[in-house]
Amino acid sequence: MKPSLVLKMGQQLTMTPQLQQAIRLLQLSTLDLQQEIQEALESNPMLERQEDGDDFDNSDPMADAADNPTASSEASDSFSESTYQDSLGSAEPLDEGDWNERIPNELPVDTAWEDVYQTSASSLPSNDDDEWDFTTRTSVGESLQSHLLWQLNLVPMSDKDRLIAVTLIDCINDQGYLEEPLDELLAAFDPELDVELDEIEAVLHRIQQFEPAGVAARDLSECLLLQLRQLPANTPWLAEAKRLASDYLDLLGSRDYNQLLRRMRLKEDELRQVIELIQSLNPRPGSQIESSEPEYVVPDVIVRKHNDRWLVELNQEAIPRLRVNPQYAGFVRRADSSADNTFMRNQLQEARWFIKSLQSRNETLMKVASQIVEHQRGFLDYGEEAMKPLVLHDIAEAVGMHESTISRVTTQKYMHTPRGIYELKYFFSSHVSTSEGGECSSTAIRAIIKKLVAAENAKKPLSDSKIAGLLEAQGIQVARRTVAKYRESLGIAPSSERKRLM
Repeated sequence: MKPSLVLKMGQQLTMTPQLQQAIRLLQLSTLDLQQEIQEALESNPMLERQEDGDDFDNSDPMADAADNPTASSEASDSFSESTYQDSLGSAEPLDEGDWNERIPNELPVDTAWEDVYQTSASSLPSNDDDEWDFTTRTSVGESLQSHLLWQLNLVPMSDKDRLIAVTLIDCINDQGYLEEPLDELLAAFDPELDVELDEIEAVLHRIQQFEPAGVAARDLSECLLLQLRQLPANTPWLAEAKRLASDYLDLLGSRDYNQLLRRMRLKEDELRQVIELIQSLNPRPGSQIESSEPEYVVPDVIVRKHNDRWLVELNQEAIPRLRVNPQYAGFVRRADSSADNTFMRNQLQEARWFIKSLQSRNETLMKVASQIVEHQRGFLDYGEEAMKPLVLHDIAEAVGMHESTISRVTTQKYMHTPRGIYELKYFFSSHVSTSEGGECSSTAIRAIIKKLVAAENAKKPLSDSKIAGLLEAQGIQVARRTVAKYRESLGIAPSSERKRLM
């Protein structure tokens, strides 16, 4: 082809640095946002925390707009761009001067934040040893191996036995079971150590006496027996429970109670008490040792009922209220291009944009939460069975935003209601048609299935086909495979595994 110059017209979506910052803050969880705000406070001298009792009228009314904690569902649109611009002007104590005209309201879309303003110092690694808290940054929950090694250090052992014990502990999985066969472990030891299989078994028996009870077992039967042996000798039905765990555990797993009654020669009520003793044990003893860090949930929105009306409020305790420091803002001088003045002017503009991004985040969160509450009033009044079908597109149309924005708002954002704390995504679910031409939420169907299973006859649990028939009798048309999918999502076992003795 012959090279040539061609002029074309087209459209391309670009984002300004301000929009990029607003989107980034919008998708942060409350805990991540708190950390982001703290970093901004530490790096930007123009930003300061609004303390209780301070008057915003004398400093920066933008902070009140940026974090209004008591906006109800009818007042979610109370913030406006004009209000922001007016309050922003009053945030700076300089009544006249044209220095702020040099600060652009919008950065060009083809620039980056660092092209115009300095990068925050908080994004750089700190070498200050005094501020580095190694414990809080690296500490995690205790692992099962470390828990067992701690107990091993309290037991007097020879060096050879201690080496065997450490090897055995390394082969114990998170559930508390020994994964490797003893003969394979024996082959892994150095022949010069002259380790014998009896020695490994002896050390294993000592480890099996450690806490938690049942640890280092090689199968479920041994795990249950280890726990039963640690119970008091006068425990009712202890001998029968040991016999069941040792010889008939497969029959218990298949719910073959008739065979258990015949082979153990027990009456139905006696077998039920033996099974209750077995079920009181922990089949996964290693799970008692928590190795992961605890996860905390801080609600972003609080919903409460007042005078028969549901009100939506931002959680004022979750995010600190910010404002521009009026004293530092007053240090910015007009027509001064010195390095210090340029730095302060950059920090002032960055602070203004950060507060505006927080305002935008709170406005969007309030609009979305208010629409969710408006749509799911039945859930708040009557519970999960009254949940209505809802998709992102419905909220996007109601608030006039894109579905991707709604997705960001509802991810890792939580709502505190009288019925509990729920992620905003919980209120979204698909629908199933009803015989009357209406729609039923999949969440409501799950709640009905859970209710039916809870009320079923334990000797004859409901099959998926039977549950589908009961739902159809209520006008909800659901296939058997759909019932099975919903049941599995609720963590409910199949009917063959739910069979119990009365």
